[in-house]
Amino acid sequence: MKHTVIETHFPGLKLLARGKVRDIYDLGETLLMVATDRISAYDVVLPNPVPAKGRLLTQISLFWFEVMEPIVANHVITGDVERFPAVCAPYKDILKDRSMVVKKARPIPIECVVRGYLSGSGWKSYQESGTVCGIRLPPGLKESEKLPEPIFTPSTKADVGEHDVNIDFDETVKRIGRETAETLKTLSLSIYRKGLSLAEEKGIIIADTKFEFGIVDGDIILIDEILTPDSSRFWPKAAYVPGGSQKSYDKQYVRDYLTSIAWNRQPPGPVLPDDVIRGTQEKYMEAFVALTGKSYDL
Repeated sequence: MKHTVIETHFPGLKLLARGKVRDIYDLGETLLMVATDRISAYDVVLPNPVPAKGRLLTQISLFWFEVMEPIVANHVITGDVERFPAVCAPYKDILKDRSMVVKKARPIPIECVVRGYLSGSGWKSYQESGTVCGIRLPPGLKESEKLPEPIFTPSTKADVGEHDVNIDFDETVKRIGRETAETLKTLSLSIYRKGLSLAEEKGIIIADTKFEFGIVDGDIILIDEILTPDSSRFWPKAAYVPGGSQKSYDKQYVRDYLTSIAWNRQPPGPVLPDDVIRGTQEKYMEAFVALTGKSYDL
């Protein structure tokens, strides 16, 4: 029986941080990043987990990190638990498939959001002002409509329990400098376009996504996760019809439930019913199989 992991406790390893989903340990020269089965919505970690979610997220990320290596380097050293440092060996049954040993990077404090379709907070902003993060869009667009070109719409990087805030490009430049901001924009759009094209071939529309970058030895690299159902909106291409919300492979299943009970988006989050947990797990599994072509034993 594979483990469901809500929170990790590894005596002998130095816990560095607990994020919304990941527990991070300091291994000295490297970091151990563990994807738990926690799930968050609207920047609040919900009380009950989605079994296998952390393993699926890790394997999807490892798939994409490899695909994107021609565009940008990343922080992955290995996702193979048999190659982890010896200090991790007592915990390899828990770590298997849901963890990576990664390079230590200095995170750049910006969420690099790319939108190819008009949805979520972007749709709300467009309805109010005809713009998204200061970018003016053509009039008359429908909800979920494909944009003429993908747009870079960064946000702040919030701590656990706080909300990311959308910012325009000028504010991004103020925070991290023009050269870095331009580089992140170029890389983010390139990664998104390649991911969008590959995913569409496999029946998935990546409506929007967010990336995180860090600096190692003066170079900008991709860190955290990439093009997962946690960091992106995944829509089944066969069911796509612009003009409203879409069926999805991502956390929208959870968001829709939370909307239906009129949750105020403040902690503590509500307990998710079993059918919402199962439905979310199934969506993550479908996305994994469609993207990677692999089967996965829960």
